[in-house]
Amino acid sequence: MISVLILTFEEEKNLLGCIESVGFSDDVVVLDSGSSDGTVALARSKGATVLTRNFDNYAAQRNFGLSHDFKHDWILMLDADERIPEDFIAELTAVTESTDGPVTLYRMRRKDMFMGRWLKRSSGYPTWFGRLFRKGQVRVEREINEEYYTDGEVGVLQGHLLHYPFNKGMSYWIERHNRYSSMEAVRLSSEMKEPVPWAYFKSKDPMLRRKAFKQFAYRMPFRPLLTFMYLYVLRLGFLDGKAGFHFCCMRSFYEYMINLKRSEVQLERS
Repeated sequence: MISVLILTFEEEKNLLGCIESVGFSDDVVVLDSGSSDGTVALARSKGATVLTRNFDNYAAQRNFGLSHDFKHDWILMLDADERIPEDFIAELTAVTESTDGPVTLYRMRRKDMFMGRWLKRSSGYPTWFGRLFRKGQVRVEREINEEYYTDGEVGVLQGHLLHYPFNKGMSYWIERHNRYSSMEAVRLSSEMKEPVPWAYFKSKDPMLRRKAFKQFAYRMPFRPLLTFMYLYVLRLGFLDGKAGFHFCCMRSFYEYMINLKRSEVQLERS
């Protein structure tokens, strides 16, 4: 069996669908960051255990959640706007039947949905996310766009999460990425003092390759424009139609906000 950890904040609109998609689990834990809507009441009405913690950063929040005394040896961690499709359940069940195998962390991909379709190309797919962990064997680092580490082996799954980042509307997406860009700007202001880890480009670990690419990309001029060209042209985002165009524009603007805020942070520190 698998325990499930769901992180929430004002997720009354998303939480029911998320919990219903993990109906295969008899141990669902919701870690809430102080919601004032019906999130907590809804979680309890569906039989979930509710934990609360004031949010400071994503790594600390996830580490706190993973430290809970879960019922089962494997923990599936989700955000409230993510879903487990039925055709993925069998694979999750199969890989967690082992109690003594070397794999302690599984990564998976997700399908980002926007305007009624999967953004197969413009989202930068595939990106691998750590989501399934052996209890007590994984730690989370980096305050935003987190990194997952384990002393055991890392496996990959063929199934996909379904991700609905626009379920709460366009305004919410913009507000959230405004917060993300502020956190990323602060983090990058420190990371940019470090050399690019060139050796990571040759790593078999997609997380380390992504880390090296980000370190390199954030040193490039005209990065917001290059982001748009990369996603819309090189990654064939134009084949995602109107949804792809709008999403690529928003991703480009997100990178532009990070650039502006990073300059602001550096000016304040000088």
